[in-house]
Amino acid sequence: MSQQVQKELDVDRYTLGLVGPDQEWAGTVADGGTVRTHTPPACWGPMITPEFRGGHEVTRPIRVENAEPGDALVVRIKNVEVTSVATSTGSMREREGAFGDDPFVDHVCPECGTEWPKSVVEGTGEESIRCAECGANASSFGFEFGYTVAFDDDRSVGVTVGPEGASDLAERADDAMALPEHSRQHPILLYKPDEIPGTLGRLRPFIGNIGTTPTREFPDSHNAGDFGQFLIGADHDWGLPDEAALEARTDGHMDSNDVRAGATLICPVEIDGAGLYVGDLHANQGDGELSLHTTDVSGRTELEVEVVKDVGLDGPLLLPNESDLPHIAKPYTDAEREAGEALAAEYALDDPGDAAPIQFVGSGATINDATQNAFDRASALFGMTEGEVRARCTFTGGVEVARLPGVVQLSMLAPMELLEGCGLDGVVREQYGL
Repeated sequence: MSQQVQKELDVDRYTLGLVGPDQEWAGTVADGGTVRTHTPPACWGPMITPEFRGGHEVTRPIRVENAEPGDALVVRIKNVEVTSVATSTGSMREREGAFGDDPFVDHVCPECGTEWPKSVVEGTGEESIRCAECGANASSFGFEFGYTVAFDDDRSVGVTVGPEGASDLAERADDAMALPEHSRQHPILLYKPDEIPGTLGRLRPFIGNIGTTPTREFPDSHNAGDFGQFLIGADHDWGLPDEAALEARTDGHMDSNDVRAGATLICPVEIDGAGLYVGDLHANQGDGELSLHTTDVSGRTELEVEVVKDVGLDGPLLLPNESDLPHIAKPYTDAEREAGEALAAEYALDDPGDAAPIQFVGSGATINDATQNAFDRASALFGMTEGEVRARCTFTGGVEVARLPGVVQLSMLAPMELLEGCGLDGVVREQYGL
């Protein structure tokens, strides 16, 4: 199946929380083709389902025709559609005894000691996820502060419900969350949290975990420089010896609310076929994902993929919708160009060259580490000193927080000749109509 190249590929199979070169392929899509997915919620559902090895339930990797290590995979996000009618979320509380080193990864039944136990649902509430072997509460997580959100038909707004509404949704949790047929998670609506009832929020869906397969296997939620810190020194199959081993990550777990319909993501290709994977759709999220979790939902995506040869990226690049860019990082208007040319002539300068927006995704243990990672990636791609990167990002860009503790987007207006030099000028021109 993986070798049959399809112009349009529909993906409806998922992993048990891992990304890496040994995962079973979902299929092969043509260079220039379209991928459609229907993904289950990530984070909370997999977190409370002890069979999972990572905190998300993402698609099996998708092979892309012509993609080879060193290339870049351009992913144009054409559509993101929420299919759930409600979800539950909030701040997490870990359950002592239900895991080893990492509550997202090495689950264990706190009573019988079974590792990654199969589980069954008995009733509703935070005691409902039971070990199939001994009947104990086998979930690693509960809510420190939680709430349940119901969505309108258009998925334009959501309102937090009270105890009665949360209980009703818990009784029909699978249907309300629209779990796809092949999903293996328990729906978080079962927990029926009911804090802050009657709060109205705006929805704007995006993809929280999307990227290419790394050369070594990672828990999918830990394919980033901040969550990946939990792997360093861990005593389980995915433990890493040191920070250097974490450099194999591809930073698919970004949680940037700008990775939405209309944006273009450019990912490093580290294995033959790229291994694009998709999941962790969110109905909305404020910058920084301050609770570490947000409104996880099932949803459909439509993506167009294209391979650009020999780019040599160290990490993802994002071309957001123009409306999502910082004001000073937006493309120049005709009036601004004319004013700039006149000012340059006044000071006996050549005409300012054209430039276009680009964002470097950086990740690390802290926001400062993530920003340094983005500086390093910009310096490597463009052959700039860090001083020049900092200067250009200060004068024509900035840094935005995608997720605490450590994922950022570093914006700059990049000179067009630099984009031409790495073969990305055509993608950027198309994104912004230049």
